Amino acid sequence: MSNSIPIQPLGKRVVVTPDQVEEKTAGGLYVPASANEDKKSDTGTVVALGIVNDKDFKFTVEAGNRVYFKKYSPEEVEINGEKYYILDEEDILAVVK
Repeated sequence: MSNSIPIQPLGKRVVVTPDQVEEKTAGGLYVPASANEDKKSDTGTVVALGIVNDKDFKFTVEAGNRVYFKKYSPEEVEINGEKYYILDEEDILAVVK
């Protein structure tokens, strides 16, 4: 487990720190993330990989990858004021380059 985060996923799950949700209005103004609290991010950075007992399984992502995932698939948790998403690796759609 990484020393920098207080959570360790189990199985074929990953922990992601979500990107801030910002929206740009038609007039070019940015709406702050605090105004978008009901909206979930669909991108973030992988910070931890689960513990898998299947020796044949290999994660296709690694810690540090910025990823795009299914918008409503992650479980949102907040620990020590930090927001994390826990999601199945199969819900990750792409690695952002």
